[in-house]
Amino acid sequence: MIKVLVVDDSAIVRKIFQRELGKDPSITVVGTAPDPYVARDKIISLKPDVVTLDLEMPRMDGVTFLRKIMKYNPLPVIIISSLSDKSSNIAMEAMECGAVDVLRKPGTSYTVGDMAIELVDKVKAASKVNIKHKALVSKLVKGNREVLSINITTHQILAIGASTGGTVALDSLLSKMPYNSPGTIITQHMPKYFTKSFAMRLNAQSKMTVKEACDGDTVSMGTALIAPGDKHMLLRRSGARYYVNIKDGPFVNRHRPSVDVMFKSVSQVAGKNAVGVILTGMGGDGAKGMFEMKKRGAINIAQDEKSCVVFGMPKVAIETGAVDKIVSLEKIPRAIIKSIESIT
Repeated sequence: MIKVLVVDDSAIVRKIFQRELGKDPSITVVGTAPDPYVARDKIISLKPDVVTLDLEMPRMDGVTFLRKIMKYNPLPVIIISSLSDKSSNIAMEAMECGAVDVLRKPGTSYTVGDMAIELVDKVKAASKVNIKHKALVSKLVKGNREVLSINITTHQILAIGASTGGTVALDSLLSKMPYNSPGTIITQHMPKYFTKSFAMRLNAQSKMTVKEACDGDTVSMGTALIAPGDKHMLLRRSGARYYVNIKDGPFVNRHRPSVDVMFKSVSQVAGKNAVGVILTGMGGDGAKGMFEMKKRGAINIAQDEKSCVVFGMPKVAIETGAVDKIVSLEKIPRAIIKSIESIT
């Protein structure tokens, strides 16, 4: 059983989370807390495997409490945030402080039913995170910001998929890529509105231009486009120009955006002119699409188990036979550049 502590100042939210998580036979809510001071005592007494943490609470804000958790009693924390630019920026700060994932509170366009499916999946993924290993990976990422170089003009496509742990992995990867990197498209499992803040933070750390994708954006050298939360992103082509199509559609592998949707479009449009990368994450999203890329001549890279926060998505892709190279996180940028140079 996965033991969960729900921390939220709203009695209604606590009740909803307790009810919805309780429907899954592998999860038990061992307690709830209306503020960080009560939560602190319950973490010590109940020893939960996962904590869901509201950002906006009385007596102490969520980020301050998160820092204390990570210092004194590190364990997997899922941030629960409302929808606003301010909240999404704070949520990204919380991710940098050690939270493993972020979930938005239900509202008019995001029902309790939608939230419940995502909440259960995120709790299960978080329960598999070795938080001390995650902290070590984050430390190594921040300590190595060497920017590589590429000595050719490239018109290839780089497609990257990630989920749990992907915020740290993408920070590491993009911070090392040169300004003239191939046009890059990225699907990171993340809620609506949060991808914009995430892209802005990556942009500040990267020599590339990183932005949340808009429908029709050109995929060009030196630019990385991140799929907006709650939308699928597909690669398209018109003549020599690559661009993205942002669209609605059903959840694929329980995700929207889906890595499989993006990878399959890359296989159809770019073929052998592409390099695929699959990073840390729970589940198997991306494996089928990456296999399609491989069949059409693309070179595919998977993050190795040791450097993953959750070795799910790369593992399934490897088992499917979709992967050409298995590489540690810190070596993936160099592997990408070598792959690009080999197909130019």
